[in-house]
Parts: sequence; C-alpha cells; structure tokens
Amino acid sequence: MQPKDNSFKESHGELFRSSLEQILDRKHPLYLLGNKIDWKRFDCSFGNLFAQKQGRPALPTRLVVGLHYLKHAYNESDESVVARLLENPYWQYFCGFKHFQHELPIDPSSMTRDLCTTKFILPEFC
Repeated sequence: MQPKDNSFKESHGELFRSSLEQILDRKHPLYLLGNKIDWKRFDCSFGNLFAQKQGRPALPTRLVVGLHYLKHAYNESDESVVARLLENPYWQYFCGFKHFQHELPIDPSSMTRDLCTTKFILPEFC
C-alpha cells in the first residue's frame, strides 16, 4: 500500500512544537544534503513496488531511503541506526520529520525484512 499522505498535518503544523527547520543549524552537512536530494525521485522510482489498497500503509520513502543512507554512511546496524535516529535531530530532519520524534518511527527488523520482501532497493542487500 502507498505511504500515507500527511500533507494536511504538515501544512497545519503543530501549535506548541517548534519545527526542526527552526532550531537546526542550516549549515550542518545533513541539513544541506537533506535539502539537495530530490526525494520525489525516489517516490517515483519505488512507487510501482507498492500494492494498491492492500496491507498496511508503507513507511514514507524518504524515511526508508534516509535510514539506509545513514546506516551505510555511519556504519550502523539496523538497531543502532534507528536508536540514533531517535536521539539526533539532524538525522530526523534528513529522514523527513518536521518535528522532533520521541518514539521509534520504525521497527529495526522491518528495515531489512521490507527491503528483501519487496526488492525495494537492491536484492544484493538481502
């Protein structure tokens, strides 16, 4: 199933929470890289791999691609990349979050499982 459309929630924001964009250093490498990547291109490339109206909604493509980039760039395991995401606002911004997250957005075991079952990125990672 396609990822959920959160455009209404994002456009209206949250009244008492500061957005990550407002509090992060705009010169930080991950902030800059997150803004340079054409994330919609990943949505277009992987969109045909989602089943229409079947199963649970998919995780946002930017989250999955961003986590895998961070995992390989920082030599992390599935468990540690998700744990560090919870602690690091730059990682959260890079992965597409608008506000700081206090709960795990993804189960670490689903990173590899989902990639292998859908052939989401590259079969050689399975």
